[in-house]
Amino acid sequence: MSGNHAIALTGTPGVGKSSLAEALGAAGWGIVDVEDAARDHGCLGETEADGAAPVDVHALSERWSPPDENIVVDGHLSHFLDVTAVVLLRCSPDLIRDRLAPRGYNDAKIQANVEWELTAGHWSELLEFEIDVPVLELDAGKRSTASLAAEVLAWLADGCPAPPLLEAAAAATDWLNE
Repeated sequence: MSGNHAIALTGTPGVGKSSLAEALGAAGWGIVDVEDAARDHGCLGETEADGAAPVDVHALSERWSPPDENIVVDGHLSHFLDVTAVVLLRCSPDLIRDRLAPRGYNDAKIQANVEWELTAGHWSELLEFEIDVPVLELDAGKRSTASLAAEVLAWLADGCPAPPLLEAAAAATDWLNE
């Protein structure tokens, strides 16, 4: 890809976004954490009972501009920001449950995230908000971080080829029929 690009690295908590961001960072891409960006732009609320601080994503999307370098925006809300393309990580709901339990999430928060993945919540947002940039969906539960990073870098180098949003969503992983 020529020029500078901001790539959203999104997906349900526990899919491996931060690990992939680190691998892409080692390949020379800058890393921006959505929560840090929200804090820097005054868009991060007070920490709630579940340990999370809500991000005012609408205000953040208005206030944030990508830096003048190639970056990966790491966070499950990153696809709402001004980005060139979206890498959507997915993994089986059972694996998400296994990954979130050791984080100290309560049962309700774990179940909500499992259901979000099961129902392809990120695809629903991409469609609802007509986020019309190339999307690469990857199953992060069956592959190493290194192989995911290699595929993302190859996709970026090839100009982010992707079908139109509706077609990509129709071909998305369907855990309900697995």
